[in-house]
Amino acid sequence: MNKSILASAALAALVSTTMVPVSEAAAKEKCYGVAKAGQNDCGNLAGTHSCAGQSKVDNDPGEWKLVAKGTCVDLGGMLKAEAKEKYKASKKA
Repeated sequence: MNKSILASAALAALVSTTMVPVSEAAAKEKCYGVAKAGQNDCGNLAGTHSCAGQSKVDNDPGEWKLVAKGTCVDLGGMLKAEAKEKYKASKKA
């Protein structure tokens, strides 16, 4: 009986720890143009890298950082649709 209780406790702990990041991620959004050099969260719009910490300049409009949902514009950033439009426009110029 002790083994089944232990197994149940281990399963409950595993489920609870895997659920926390999902809810935290849901409360965040990608914000483009606010990451400082070397502090982006992942790949950029240009496709020149696919890793966090690879941005070369502050506030590059193609680099993003996760921020609290609803705060991106207040921070001076752009959501993905706007960032993509600006990126496309800069390539045409």
